Amino acid sequence: MLTLEQKKQFSEILEEFGNVLDITKDQHEKAEQHYQHIANWLAANDSPLTKFNPQIKPQGSFMLGTMIKPINDGDQLDVDLVCQFEGKMPEWTQFNLKQIVGKRLQDNEIIKKLIEIPDGRRCWKLNYAESARFHMDILPCIVSVGYTILYEKAFSAILPDYNALSIRITDKKESNYHTSVNPDEWLSRNPFSYGFWFEEKARILTEQVRLMSDSIKPLPGHQSKKLPLQRVVQILKRHRDMMFNGDEDKPISIIITTLAAQAYQKETNILEALMNVVQRMPSFIEERHSPDTHKSEKWISNPVHMQENFADKWAETPRKKDNFYKWLAQVQKDILFATQQTGLSLIQDSLKRPFGDKDIAKTFSNYGERLRLLRESGNLKMASGTGILGSIGTTLGNHSFHGED
Repeated sequence: MLTLEQKKQFSEILEEFGNVLDITKDQHEKAEQHYQHIANWLAANDSPLTKFNPQIKPQGSFMLGTMIKPINDGDQLDVDLVCQFEGKMPEWTQFNLKQIVGKRLQDNEIIKKLIEIPDGRRCWKLNYAESARFHMDILPCIVSVGYTILYEKAFSAILPDYNALSIRITDKKESNYHTSVNPDEWLSRNPFSYGFWFEEKARILTEQVRLMSDSIKPLPGHQSKKLPLQRVVQILKRHRDMMFNGDEDKPISIIITTLAAQAYQKETNILEALMNVVQRMPSFIEERHSPDTHKSEKWISNPVHMQENFADKWAETPRKKDNFYKWLAQVQKDILFATQQTGLSLIQDSLKRPFGDKDIAKTFSNYGERLRLLRESGNLKMASGTGILGSIGTTLGNHSFHGED
């Protein structure tokens, strides 16, 4: 059983690990600059789309503040964006909207060089590998007139109207992709309501409400300080990436994020939150009877669109389900093992394999520098019974030296 001092110091280490996993302020600002440039081009006076008030907003981990840098330095960040239009021409189908957006992007000589052809199932992908090592997936969609006003009102609402914030997207796999001109018949998604839902789950103190709310805005700004739930999701995603590096059937981020948010109980200590979350996650996976297969299937509901099952691919690809449960068992085991270690060296060694040598080494280097500054200021302490140095425990002398532990 860990003492309060041990939990506090583990939490400090995990907070530093989260800092190491974060994308840099420069990367964040470059992404904002590029997608704002795209938004300005789509809305320019000579654009055939300007009358529909085109706007680009981040979605996914960039919006939630849970993005992590890739394992390998040369790999790209994946920035997911929504390109919304308030209405369309009456004759436009999903196909027409997708192609008109693509044509406008290709009319810009700079943007044209970045577009990956052919277009994806739902998005246009822009590859910024040479200049910034990230790519952007731009999802065209239709929203109702006045959507921006509803979106802004959601920031002041105790419980936003999730349905009012839904969007209608383009999707090549839909049977009406080439035929339906009625957006009400198009596939519905609700990324921004999900963002508000996640914010409510992550929120722990009234004064921290704005911390995540600002990240859901169209230009969210770099968020250096994170809430415990955001850190938990980042840590779980890195463990997943290390365990399934390159495996397309790895547990997907939306499932990890949703289950973690549902399992989170407002813990302020990151270690406590992490340990409790990985134990409670399975209890939020349902068993439902499928009317199509007449069999029982796993169901992880989209919390803002309960008819959507984030685990819908598990039935057709059982390996995805198997990998999720293998990952969950392994992350539980790895966290438990780490908490059984005493002294910084042993803790560091226990975290290297599940989370990566380089990032863990950087984490403990940063943490060691923090201890050095505490020692020099006379504020270095030792947790009773553990030998772990930090900001908790008995104060040590200014010039005391106790080794690397």
